[in-house]
Amino acid sequence: VQLQASGGGLVQAGGSLRLSCAASGRPFSSYSMAWFRQTPGRERESVATISWSGGVTSYADSVKDRFTISTDNAKNTVYLQMSSLKPEDTAVYYCAAAPRILFGLPNGRSYDYWGQGTQVTVSS
Repeated sequence: VQLQASGGGLVQAGGSLRLSCAASGRPFSSYSMAWFRQTPGRERESVATISWSGGVTSYADSVKDRFTISTDNAKNTVYLQMSSLKPEDTAVYYCAAAPRILFGLPNGRSYDYWGQGTQVTVSS
């Protein structure tokens, strides 16, 4: 399994960005996917999760109503649409995959595969 994350960048507070995570290597219908973020000196934080087949989603309270996780089955891609961005959203964002159905916001140990990080910087 390979995950390729992209879409990070510099944006002003209140702006939007869409992160993409292209997945390859095997069928993902039974997988759970997630976006995490990490800032220096802090643990990796789960931001949003989705079950690939059923589309069940969960969000961290800090991003609820601002971020949306989704999948495009035809493109084997997971997206994180981020709106109303705040300086505290600044972090390296990672996508992750697990070959099982997960519920809620499991920590990073629940995921088997990781993409490389993509930097998101929100200026005030």
